[in-house]
Formats: sequence, C-alpha cells, structure tokens
Amino acid sequence: MKFMLMFAGTDEYFEAFRKFPEDVQQASLERVMHWREEQTAAGVLLESRRLQGASSATTVRLGRTQTGQPNGKALITDGPFIDAKERIGGYAIIEVADLDAAIALAKTWPAGGTVEIRPVMEQ
Repeated sequence: MKFMLMFAGTDEYFEAFRKFPEDVQQASLERVMHWREEQTAAGVLLESRRLQGASSATTVRLGRTQTGQPNGKALITDGPFIDAKERIGGYAIIEVADLDAAIALAKTWPAGGTVEIRPVMEQ
C-alpha cells in the first residue's frame, strides 16, 4: 500500500520557524534531508515534494443535487478553504498547462466533494 504523508503545521509554527537563527533552520532542514535519504535507501520513500504555500491553493467545490448526483456547478475560490471537519481521502499528481487546465480537470472529479489544487514546488 502506498500512502501520502501530509506534513502540516499552523501558520504560527511556520512563522516561528522563519524567525529562528539561520543555523537552527539549516540544522532542521539537514535532519529532514537525512530522514529522506534514510527512507529512500530503505525503499520506503518513493517521492517527496514540498508544496507551495497555502496562499497558492485553489479550491473547487462541486455542486450536488438532492439525490447526490453532480449538478455541473462549481464554486472556485483562492486559498485552502477546506472545512476542519473534512479529511483528505486521496490525491492525484497531474501535469497540465496551467491553473485553468487544473481547475477544468478538478471539475470532472466524479466523486464530488472538495478538490484543493496546489502547485508542487520545484526543487
């Protein structure tokens, strides 16, 4: 079975990290790199990427009829506006020309619900 580990933190956590001295930040990043190297060598880690910040997210809310069928309507908003009660149940990595193409693809998701679109940060 494959899993995606979604590493999360609050805005306050990330802001505090940015205020740490440079050597402390570097040591933390080196520990992450070491973990990645160990897990890759063990054959456990298949892919690891950072996502661009939450402000780069686009959320597509798909409309449903009273019988639960897709109604073809979508509300598109900037930012990660998934309610706290919602849980991420899966993911897909796609490669398309731009955000408009990603939104168009998200609108075709047959299960409905909420689709958050995040650009993958190039390393």
